[in-house]
Amino acid sequence: MKLNLSINGMHCSSCEKIIKMELEDKVKTVKADSKKGEVFVEFDENIINEKEIKEIIKKAGYGI
Repeated sequence: MKLNLSINGMHCSSCEKIIKMELEDKVKTVKADSKKGEVFVEFDENIINEKEIKEIIKKAGYGI
């Protein structure tokens, strides 16, 4: 499954790296773009779901 999220508070490449590090071992693909304020995630629903992905991002300090 694919998911594209608008992220609040992601301002720089360090923010991108934080989100990538939090998600990379749980999803197939994660691409963060601080200029657009977006995160693209490709994941297996048998491993993680959309709600869990959003919670991980929120716990890292970012809004959705």
